[in-house]
Amino acid sequence: MGKIQIVILFGGYSSEYDVSLQSAHAIIANLDKEKYDPILIGITREGKWLRYRGDVDHILSNTWFEDHTYCHSIVISLDRHENKLIEFHHDDSMETVTIDAIFPILHGKYGEDGTVQGIAEIAGIPIVGCNTLSSAVCMDKRKAHQIVSLTGIHTPSSLEFSRNHVLADILEQAKQLNYPLFIKPVKAGSSYGITKVYQDDELPSAINKAFQYDDKLVIEANIDGFEVGCAILGNHDLTIGEVDEIELASGFFDFNEKYTLETAKIHVPARLDAYLTEKVKEAAATIYRALDCSGLARVDMFLTPDKQIVFNEVNTFPGFTAHSRYPTMMKEIGIEFTDLLDRLIQLGLEK
Repeated sequence: MGKIQIVILFGGYSSEYDVSLQSAHAIIANLDKEKYDPILIGITREGKWLRYRGDVDHILSNTWFEDHTYCHSIVISLDRHENKLIEFHHDDSMETVTIDAIFPILHGKYGEDGTVQGIAEIAGIPIVGCNTLSSAVCMDKRKAHQIVSLTGIHTPSSLEFSRNHVLADILEQAKQLNYPLFIKPVKAGSSYGITKVYQDDELPSAINKAFQYDDKLVIEANIDGFEVGCAILGNHDLTIGEVDEIELASGFFDFNEKYTLETAKIHVPARLDAYLTEKVKEAAATIYRALDCSGLARVDMFLTPDKQIVFNEVNTFPGFTAHSRYPTMMKEIGIEFTDLLDRLIQLGLEK
């Protein structure tokens, strides 16, 4: 048997393009090359798909696309009997490449939201991670909350608005909720477009900011307490990583804090007793199954001062450097990075 041909799909037409490059570089560097033959496909900020054969470090520096010698346009064949890529060379010739699976190292829109998963499902190509429906639902904060609330797990009070709503109406309806409030794009990750507001005059600019990232937003009540996360691996039988805890000096876990930890701290394991740790894991597994997740996901929740668990969101493809939260939670239970990648790909092939 030859090596498994695994497409490493990185970049993306998304505000989280840079985060994807960091994750992809770490995954490529740690992939078991004795078992897997990585086929690198980058998606530029403009949405161009390119087969990349150059230095992997150029992905990290975001210079991978600059030398056209190493880049060729490529598309996925949608013929379910082929499992092939079609590569277009500079001399106008074409080459077909047979692949076994796709590992979408994509964060945010047009990658984590079901769009790429849909392409793979139409083509009949195994893909690592959640399926089309699950990815789309988890990306939609409002719909994910509505589904999870049916399990009995608490969710924050919230209101949803589209661009069609008049600003004055949004401001009036927001009075139903008490400050502080979070203004969030319905579909965005890495805390892009999120603002925590404390009074009326802060709302208009926060609303405009959220609409820069999506055509819908949610206004969400603040939850007193702190955030915990739970990494889950599996399709049917689930492996649950160690619970982590985010300690904040002030504000909220925004983009800057997520990627610099300037004032925030992440505790792994979380500073919880055994009973509460188990309750958090149980809630995370319930949420994972309710949203029909598969492969992997990180379930984020709040713990209130009275020990109530409140659902925040599910990240179907969290950050994936060796020091990111998901791999760290898995490492705490003995699953090293290279082994984790192997398990994820095998789960994709299993589906």
